[in-house]
Amino acid sequence: MNNAVLFDLDGTLLDTAPDFIIAVNQLRRDHGLENLSDETITVQVSNGSAVLTQLALNITPEDPSFASARQQLLDYYLDCIGTRSGLFPGYKSLLSALKDAGIAWGIVTNKPLLYSQALLEKLQLADDCNVLICPDHVEKPKPDPAGLLLAAKTLHCASDNTIYVGDHQRDIEAGNRAGMKTIAVAFGYIEPSDNINTWQADFIAEQTKDIKPIVESVFSCKI
Repeated sequence: MNNAVLFDLDGTLLDTAPDFIIAVNQLRRDHGLENLSDETITVQVSNGSAVLTQLALNITPEDPSFASARQQLLDYYLDCIGTRSGLFPGYKSLLSALKDAGIAWGIVTNKPLLYSQALLEKLQLADDCNVLICPDHVEKPKPDPAGLLLAAKTLHCASDNTIYVGDHQRDIEAGNRAGMKTIAVAFGYIEPSDNINTWQADFIAEQTKDIKPIVESVFSCKI
């Protein structure tokens, strides 16, 4: 049976906050507001565009202007996508090692396909990624496990031969519900109020270099 490692995208595999910082602050400037700090925006990136829109303009989804503001944010994001984003340090060698060892790797994200695909292509990762599952492909996003199960099925991997790596409690919940081994990354976009130790992940990676020995242990292999 094949082995696979699946990753969440924003805040797990890729440091995408720098692009969102540009987009959020551009939206604020449109409304005559001062820039927010990089840190204030970064910790909310994994929560998606709706939360970032609320953060940018201090409005709720019930506000009549919310939908158009959110779309404007997404348009700004698409304009600058991948210009300042990149793999977190250490991932380039890990992904290469997985490939050399014959271990498939892919992405399961709550980021819509339009933006996920554009980002991977911009960063020249699309060809190496063995599977990309977005909300467009399933009825329910994470924490529902449907996307993870679809990715494993696409790769012809059993759940217990698959590892899921994420930076949010919803990622770990989805992985656990899918019957996969889970790794929570402490270097991700974690809000100050979150406690990664309560997420019930099988493993915690403080740095990207911690992921490799975990993979080797779970799959009983050397990569």
